[in-house]
Amino acid sequence: MYNILEAPFLREVCGAAANLYRLGWDERNGGNISVRLDRELAGRYLSGAVRSRTELGFDVSPLAGELFLVTGSGKYFKNVADCPQNNLGILRIGEDGHTLELLWGFEDGGRPTSELPTHLLNHMERMAVDPEQRVVVHSHPTNTVAMTFVHPLEERTFTRTLWRMSTECIVVFPEGIGVLPWMVCGNLEIGQATAAKIRETRAVIWAAHGVFGVGKDLDEAFGLIETVEKAAEIYMKIGEHAILQSITDQELSSLCAAFGITPRAGYLEFV
Repeated sequence: MYNILEAPFLREVCGAAANLYRLGWDERNGGNISVRLDRELAGRYLSGAVRSRTELGFDVSPLAGELFLVTGSGKYFKNVADCPQNNLGILRIGEDGHTLELLWGFEDGGRPTSELPTHLLNHMERMAVDPEQRVVVHSHPTNTVAMTFVHPLEERTFTRTLWRMSTECIVVFPEGIGVLPWMVCGNLEIGQATAAKIRETRAVIWAAHGVFGVGKDLDEAFGLIETVEKAAEIYMKIGEHAILQSITDQELSSLCAAFGITPRAGYLEFV
């Protein structure tokens, strides 16, 4: 059995957590990450022994047997790289689809992130869309959160504004952005609401809170959130200025044609 502290998936999560903290997107113990692991690769680093079992309280049967590397509840991202065994855990979904098995980590008695329901439900939805999508990242990017206070939360309007802020936006998220109004976090209700939107989009914004982004790896999930945040930053910087020109719908359509992508139906108004 290999040393798990040298596992590539562990090093990647440590690096991502450090970067998110450095950017100020995951202050204190804010934010969480989960990665659906390749079972064969993970098996080289795990004994397979179950340290504890808990009831999930909801059904994720499509994920039965899957392994997840997740950040812990109340854990600071700045500490993950220095002590991953306390701040991270590897969980397996029991064969009944209702049980959570701890295989590694949380050695100080910790537990998985309180947003685990949202993570697992998002993984379940995205795995059905694309089995290669393995990563869910939740963070609190400053300008994205700020934008939810001053911009209508209607998804089409929000998406169109972001698309116009930077040329690459419609290329990176042509399906648009999901948006939820403020809700109590850390429960099944907000997890179900997020999962309902993550079926159609890869990023869902929680008003006055943060954003969930998904992808096939940490680079893709982080890059998606990064692109949304850059667009939101531009919007917040120009909000009080008179706009003399911006990217038109016809130009956005030309971008889609150039990159061979299809934008969300009904989101562009062709001229």
